[in-house]
Amino acid sequence: MDFAKLLAEVNNFVWGPIMLALLVGTGIFLTVRLHFLPWRNLWYAVSMIFRHRDRHAGDISPFQSLMTALSATVGTGNIVGVATAMVLGGPGAIIWMWISAAFGLSTKYGESVLAVKYRETNSVGEMAGGPMYAMKNGIRNRYVGHTLAFLFASFVVLASFGIGNMTQANSISAALFSSYAVPTEFTGGLIAVVALSVLIRGIRRIGMVSSIIVPAMALFYFAVALVVIIVNFEAVPAGIAEMFRMAFSFDSVAGGVGGSIVATALTSMRWGVARGVFSNEAGLGSAPIAAAAARTDHASRQGYVNMTGTFFDTMIVCMLTALVISSSGVLGMTDPETGKMLSGAQLTIAAFSTVFGPYGKLIVSISLTLFAFSTILGWEYYGEKALEYLVKNRKVIMGYRVLFSLVTFVGATTTLDIVWNFSDTMNGLMAIPNLICLLWLNKDIAEECFEFQHAVVEKEKQGESIDYQPEDAKLS
Repeated sequence: MDFAKLLAEVNNFVWGPIMLALLVGTGIFLTVRLHFLPWRNLWYAVSMIFRHRDRHAGDISPFQSLMTALSATVGTGNIVGVATAMVLGGPGAIIWMWISAAFGLSTKYGESVLAVKYRETNSVGEMAGGPMYAMKNGIRNRYVGHTLAFLFASFVVLASFGIGNMTQANSISAALFSSYAVPTEFTGGLIAVVALSVLIRGIRRIGMVSSIIVPAMALFYFAVALVVIIVNFEAVPAGIAEMFRMAFSFDSVAGGVGGSIVATALTSMRWGVARGVFSNEAGLGSAPIAAAAARTDHASRQGYVNMTGTFFDTMIVCMLTALVISSSGVLGMTDPETGKMLSGAQLTIAAFSTVFGPYGKLIVSISLTLFAFSTILGWEYYGEKALEYLVKNRKVIMGYRVLFSLVTFVGATTTLDIVWNFSDTMNGLMAIPNLICLLWLNKDIAEECFEFQHAVVEKEKQGESIDYQPEDAKLS
């Protein structure tokens, strides 16, 4: 068996039913353990995004922290991943994406709470946090905690060069080359230069740039997607009905929407959960690294802010892509040149082209470029903080920033089949120590959640403005 095939089989196992069950199962457990408060406080969490807590310890504002996390999660999965899920798992896969995201809210909340609760200050005065610090400082069994932290940090560093770097740069260069014949070398060089100019300045620059790019790209994509949905609105009800029918029915063939798509309910569940987790990263432990950098008065407040990333990523952006595809009538179509069913970026381009014509290609190219580049920025920070946990030398950290930027050129100009599988495997392996930590420290998460609910949330929902102090928890 050759190495590439072996790696593909390992990757299929890592992202198989057991892992997906653990990811969703942990979300279900935490949702119940927290008395459904992440669901009940969702709109409260959204309102927290724009409240600045600049007097508190941290490197960036809560909004910038969320935008940094979103920059890493809102990526090619929202365009390519959704289209792939709808072809391989049928329209019903989208419903399972939503279901997994609903429980992922609690997972993302719990991860972020632990990240802020157990964060540290590094040698240059920046915040250092994330699952590795929660494992080291929160798990009382030092051997278990330090071992899990080492494994998690190692997987993050390895994944950062693949799933957060080369594969993203490759998506940009491939989209621009296939659509407009832009040389991959030119694209790769441009990405490397722009990335280096941002990354060399650290988290404050990343947070500032992300707070501009992420809202801009989200609004752009929301606007163009909404135009397609409105123009094709007559087909929207049928498209939504087909999603629900195929999500829960053992009927294997789609009806009017994507009539040639064949998928059982079990297949819809598998692809929906897998693509949902890949898109919003709830349970992988990456986003809490950005949460730990936020200026906030309580770990639970930032937990609520960062959990909205799952809501925006999967429940909004992914659903927009799904409605564009399902309402446009292109699902199940084949490419006349190859005879193969349209999937991935091709399918999304075809959907937008039903309204925008040749500009559909431009819309998807712009969206992919912005989404993928923002992912590069977010994942550099994740990898840097993981490397910082393993190696304290600041020269190594600065070298990582430069190397990370230069590697984007390699990703943009080479074929990445092996890199895709390797980085995807590392991405999946991150979840194992992270889920163990979440379950191990579930009492810590619950205590922070219930304390904040009593001392702050209930009062702020009644119109009071509370700047939490530790002694507030003692008030009856």
